[in-house]
Amino acid sequence: MTLDEWLGRAEAQLAEGQHPDRARRDAEALLLHHIGKNRAWLLAHGDEEFAGCRAVSYAAILKRRARGEPIQYITGETEFYGLPFRVTPDVLIPRQETEHLVEKVIALCGGLEGPRIVDVGTGSGAIAVALAHELPQARVTATDVSVAALVIARENARRNGVAERMFFTQGDLLEPVKGELFDVVASNPPYVPEEDRASLDVEVREYEPEQALFAGLGGMDAYRRLIPQAADTLAPGGHIVLEIGYGQRRAIEALLTAGEYQEIEFVPDLQGISRVAIARIAAGQRC
Repeated sequence: MTLDEWLGRAEAQLAEGQHPDRARRDAEALLLHHIGKNRAWLLAHGDEEFAGCRAVSYAAILKRRARGEPIQYITGETEFYGLPFRVTPDVLIPRQETEHLVEKVIALCGGLEGPRIVDVGTGSGAIAVALAHELPQARVTATDVSVAALVIARENARRNGVAERMFFTQGDLLEPVKGELFDVVASNPPYVPEEDRASLDVEVREYEPEQALFAGLGGMDAYRRLIPQAADTLAPGGHIVLEIGYGQRRAIEALLTAGEYQEIEFVPDLQGISRVAIARIAAGQRC
């Protein structure tokens, strides 16, 4: 069979899955990754024979994708904020909507000299690495309860040339940096309500790490702990910047108000859903 014939066969196989609209794109992306070529090369060489061990390996990859395994875990690669990242099942796959959080932190820190930022629950390091890359004057710390996630985050920091300006520490939420002060506490914490588990796509529910997804009934468990901790970790005038889930705006606003935060605002994503919560610590709050 030729490469074009294999692509047609692969598209048909993947079209039987949960996302038939992505079948051709996924089949092609997996093939290009597998053979180490780009799309322009494929367009010019589609009639070449594709057989032997390479074809057998490609068929095995297709089976993984057909079962629902995310393409990013199969290739071990993804992109976030224009930067390359390695991802494994030990970390969440960075989403485009999280870039809104990065943009907000960059705006908050743009006028600061040597801003101190902590990314809580860093996972792959996507937020922390992107911030270190865009803010060369910043001191960026990344925490995570998962040792395996921190290994991936450190690798991504090295890969993007920012490792020497970053600090990684293991532990729950802000406990690893207790006693330190930061200008920004940023986090994309677990926020999926436990009651929504069954409704998630299989590629999320069955493959991405549970501890980075689910946060109890209503998805608020991490916020209830993190928001008060951040009040004791922020320097005067510092900001907390959080990614939030659908329908959580009112509950997040109530937690921030109760914690004596000021200037609370919400940034919508491209679908108009409140996606990022921002607030400034009150001047009289303990720092």
